Amino acid sequence: MQTDFLVIGSGIAGLTYAIKVAEACPDKQVLIVTKSMADETNTKYAQGGIAVVNDLENDSFEKHIDDTLIAGDGLCNKEIVEVVVKEGALRVNEIIEWGARFDKEKDGDYALGKEGGHSEHRILHHKDVTGAEMERALLETVKNLPNVQFVNHFFIVDLITQHHFGYLVTKSTPDIQCFGVYALNLQTNRIEIIQSKITMLAAGGNGQVYRTTTNPSIASGDGVAMVYRAKGRIENMEFIQFHPTALYQAGQKGQAFLITEAVRGDGGILRNHKGEAFMERYDERKDLAPRDIVARAIDSEMKINGTEHVWLDCRHMDLEKFIHHFPNIYEKCKSLGIDVAQHMIPVAPAAHYSCGGIKTDEWGCTSIKYLYAAGECASTGLHGANRLASNSLLEAMVFAHRSNLDAVEKMKTFVAVQTELPEWNAKGTSVPKEMILITQSLKELQQVMSDYVGIVRNDIRLQRAMRRLDLLWEETEELYRNTTISPQIMELRNMITVGYLITKGAAFRKESRGLHFNTDYPEKNPLLQNIVL
Repeated sequence: MQTDFLVIGSGIAGLTYAIKVAEACPDKQVLIVTKSMADETNTKYAQGGIAVVNDLENDSFEKHIDDTLIAGDGLCNKEIVEVVVKEGALRVNEIIEWGARFDKEKDGDYALGKEGGHSEHRILHHKDVTGAEMERALLETVKNLPNVQFVNHFFIVDLITQHHFGYLVTKSTPDIQCFGVYALNLQTNRIEIIQSKITMLAAGGNGQVYRTTTNPSIASGDGVAMVYRAKGRIENMEFIQFHPTALYQAGQKGQAFLITEAVRGDGGILRNHKGEAFMERYDERKDLAPRDIVARAIDSEMKINGTEHVWLDCRHMDLEKFIHHFPNIYEKCKSLGIDVAQHMIPVAPAAHYSCGGIKTDEWGCTSIKYLYAAGECASTGLHGANRLASNSLLEAMVFAHRSNLDAVEKMKTFVAVQTELPEWNAKGTSVPKEMILITQSLKELQQVMSDYVGIVRNDIRLQRAMRRLDLLWEETEELYRNTTISPQIMELRNMITVGYLITKGAAFRKESRGLHFNTDYPEKNPLLQNIVL
């Protein structure tokens, strides 16, 4: 296959970018590739909403900028923060024009929520399924564009660079260029070449590296892993955000149901097993402190009391308003026998969001020529050491727009250098005899990352994690070389790479800052900035 613009991923970043380049270049072809269905993305599971300043009487850009910088704990790029906050309102207005519906008050004004770390009410939302509503609007818009094609059930194996033509490519190689990708057609089990002039990586997050996560099963860090293999720049991978309040279900692994931060924004109170409202002991902002602080506080309470969860108390809240704002949370709790008017909700932290990723500039350009990144797989400089709640959807739209502006200009002067791309070489491989080799390694990876590279870390834990990851990597690479490609081996390979990057970044960061807390270095080191791998 050949295309002008290749988009990997169909979440908010990928779809926004696809719509814009398709409209700007109606004579060019846009191909969107997903490894599952078009609507199975991290965007779909975003509950809380999107942070944007649209009430200038009670809010301001400066307040939103300050809130973001405070949450990021000194590692945000202030210029990028200003760009996202100030351009964000335009991008939100665009998606409203494309059909996204956000909740309104009786007087017609938008209903604005408040979440942890925000000084004002500025969260636009659609019930407790904001991401799904935005995904719906984007999919309906993109499907009406004649020059956009969807290809589902294609797993991207690797980016094609000069390396595949026999050249030695290292991180110091100038002008590494992306010519397209190798992709596994999951319906035919054949590796196919997709040749593209310009490629956008909007491949999502990596929550599945951990035992329990709010992310869907597709969130295996594929984008970060393939850029790292292509010798692209990755930064700040140690900053993994654990959402403080995932619904706790005994024995559950994999994807956990998210209890959005907006519940605490509306008055929900965290309590320990003694019934104490404990957040006041950790931060003056109590239940609406930034996520890193709340997650560590819950982790501390669980360890002190020897419990596997804490409680979220909503019994004092107006039930009718709760059901109106959080219908899916209400129904989920009800299905488990939890009446939120009478019972507290059991919650525990779960891996939620990667603040680091593929290093990009202010236009979404990566260190690899003709390759862009946006959304959770990218590290734009917005989040620093900790993402402010509901800034992710905003960032995705802003950088999808900026990447589009740069890509359209590059397309005008694009000159093809290489036309014949080498075929995929599967010589000497065979079908694996036992899938347990893959599934067991995945369980080991998730256990290592959860036990040693979780909310609280120390040097001994990180050293143990690195030794175990090295062994898993060796075993998996041998399996990869000798067996035919499958989505299971590719996801495992990608997740081990991401686990290694998270652990390596954590080992390099000799301080505690934002989402990275090392008990051996409890203080912040102002001289230690971004860690690029």
